[in-house]
Amino acid sequence: MVAMVQIHALNKYFSTVHVLKNIDLDIEAGKVTCIIGPSGSGKSTMLRCINRLETPNSGTITVDGDLIGYAREGANLRELSSSRIAAQRARMGMVFQRFNLFPHLTALQNVMEAPVQVKGVPRAQAETEAKNLLEQVGLGHKIHSYPAELSGGQMQRVAIARALAMKPEIILFDEPTSALDPELVGEVLDVMRELAKTGITMIVVTHEISFAREIADHLVFMADGHIVEVGNPLEMLVNPQHPRTKDFLSRIH
Repeated sequence: MVAMVQIHALNKYFSTVHVLKNIDLDIEAGKVTCIIGPSGSGKSTMLRCINRLETPNSGTITVDGDLIGYAREGANLRELSSSRIAAQRARMGMVFQRFNLFPHLTALQNVMEAPVQVKGVPRAQAETEAKNLLEQVGLGHKIHSYPAELSGGQMQRVAIARALAMKPEIILFDEPTSALDPELVGEVLDVMRELAKTGITMIVVTHEISFAREIADHLVFMADGHIVEVGNPLEMLVNPQHPRTKDFLSRIH
């Protein structure tokens, strides 16, 4: 297995609350890893530590061999500048629960913004690429629409196109369907299914167990700040090995 992401001895506190407890996890390159577990188990926090939206209290994360947030100086780690961390973050796409689109920009402008502003892509090139991405997610007819004119499912598909516009090595999904009405969930999952076929590394925090069963190469179950079980989704969902996993799955089936 070639690990795209390596998490070692990761700990995160919010005040006195120990949210992530000595997490060790390898994420395979070019595969889809789905992370499931009860609310408050640390799933989203772990995702946000990977792209440094949260700063771990201890432990290390490497992405494609690059230590995130730090430079090694002998046996010590030196924290990188905010601009260096931003450059590392630009290699990772992120799709949030609540879309986080700019309300004053059209779908096209939302997708173009980061390539132009962060990577210095010429506007004409960024526009062409943004149109292609919006076509790819089924929104070629909505390029001039503002977020307020779009459904939740359409906004999330714009957000996926926006993440892809940076040509990331890895894309992180933080419960991308949890804010959607049930009838809109399918259109977002369809886009993610197609994306999985392209071979990009995807890490998906999700409550959609049937989707995880269908699309994931690896399944991670988290509870109480720990990784409890990791395995093949088909085997793990049918025959979980850990009592905590069994209990969780019995409650949601």
